[in-house]
Amino acid sequence: MVNSAPSVRSSQPRQTRRRVLGAALALGLATLLAACGGQTIPDAGSIGPGSPVEGGTLRVGFVGGGAADTLDGAVATNLGDIARAVNMYNSLLYRDDDFALQPMLATSVEPNADATVWTAHLRTDVKFSDGSPMTADDVVASIERIVDPEDPKVGAAGLGHLREVVAIDDATVEFRLSQPDSALDDGLGQYTMTIVPEDFDPAAPVGTGPFMLQSFAPGQSTVLKRNPYYWGDDGPFLDTIELLNFNDTDALINALLSSQVDAVAQIPAALAEVIDSDARMHILDSETGMWLPFTMRTDVAPFDDERVRQAFRLVVDREQMVEQVLSGYGTVGNDMFASFDPAYPEFPQRTQDITEAKRLLAEAGYPDGLSVELATAPIQAGTVEAAQVFAEQAAEAGITVKINRMDLTTYWGDYLEYPFSQSFWYTRNFLPQANSGAMPDSPFNETNWTDEEFVDLVVQARGEIDEAARSALIEQAQAIMYERGGLIIWGFANQLDAYQSYVGGLVPNATGIPLSGFQLQRVWIGDMS
Repeated sequence: MVNSAPSVRSSQPRQTRRRVLGAALALGLATLLAACGGQTIPDAGSIGPGSPVEGGTLRVGFVGGGAADTLDGAVATNLGDIARAVNMYNSLLYRDDDFALQPMLATSVEPNADATVWTAHLRTDVKFSDGSPMTADDVVASIERIVDPEDPKVGAAGLGHLREVVAIDDATVEFRLSQPDSALDDGLGQYTMTIVPEDFDPAAPVGTGPFMLQSFAPGQSTVLKRNPYYWGDDGPFLDTIELLNFNDTDALINALLSSQVDAVAQIPAALAEVIDSDARMHILDSETGMWLPFTMRTDVAPFDDERVRQAFRLVVDREQMVEQVLSGYGTVGNDMFASFDPAYPEFPQRTQDITEAKRLLAEAGYPDGLSVELATAPIQAGTVEAAQVFAEQAAEAGITVKINRMDLTTYWGDYLEYPFSQSFWYTRNFLPQANSGAMPDSPFNETNWTDEEFVDLVVQARGEIDEAARSALIEQAQAIMYERGGLIIWGFANQLDAYQSYVGGLVPNATGIPLSGFQLQRVWIGDMS
């Protein structure tokens, strides 16, 4: 329920930060910083963002995107899609900066006694960006669109047990379920659960978000303008937002340092201290539950053998991974997701054990080690670096890891088919995460995980109203993941972004979504004179 206690952070100790910049990298950036010194940007100490200011354009840069970029927030996947989804649309609920579930288009979302019916009470002052009022019929149409069996959207995974959604009156909607779900509100708080008009057309999108579409060039740029009908109390302060795609990280950082953009999403951790040393810029460091797992297909050799999966987990030096891949900006993981969930268990921390890994491999029929291909791509800051570090660590146990680095388009085209690959997920609690990526019918079941005991525990946890009992069921399910799952969850990464010092309104945000959760209605451009 919306009024439940805020989630708590993982109890794993935060790693000490340290700089792991190579001499060439540091020298190259230092040279560029010096070259950019001639730009006509005020010194950070002389301006500061001050109080919120109306007007102006914020230019946001990020890596990724392509021909498949979408204006439909219900199918958002990459950074650009997510930025468009958060700023053009709203959901009934949302996660705030502390990862607490809060009302958005709904004033409350509450279950009946056995969580088989949830009632959403809607705001009555909301208009779409075309000026038309939002009603319960629009909410019903939006949810039916998401769960359409002929074309299910991302959020359908969390609504598989929805029997019907009904408008009780103009401001009340009931979600009637075929089985109890004590965490339906968590699913409704995902950014892909967009509420749109009954006649929504993704080619001419209309939403309730703080901004609306001005122009869109897939894989290149998006321009959003202020929504004059926005219902929120805070902002938007900006007139326009430009979302700019870059092909690689080098181009992104160069654009920041040469003032072609005002803010960038997801900078490499190794560059944080160097960028932060420039007085014109700031680093936004957010502790999150974001994770960059290695995914082992449990139905494909050699990972269909539980002993091989256990061995692969034991070759990882997790502290070294956090230090080298994240430059210390993160926390050590323990092969379980949802570290911000109050039910996140404290099992013995798994550490590197090469001797035991070799024993398990020999027992599984690989006494001389084995060779595997690891599919990777720059899908998130740190993924390719993690692949390289893992390959070095695995070699100690006789595992040869052949890294197959792909471009983004190629990688995403078949990523659910790779026997051994990588992925990334933002902060989520256990049940929504299990719905999306760990159940047999999940749309992103990257390990093809079909453990019957795990599935039964998740189903029981969904239907359990008592929080203590539900947490106990989640802990049992996590224990199964911990022992025999197909994910190597070596750490939880801080979200690191960078922005020019004249940009105001950006604050740490625990969701893992860049730049304060992309809630750009709170951002303004300070005095640059």
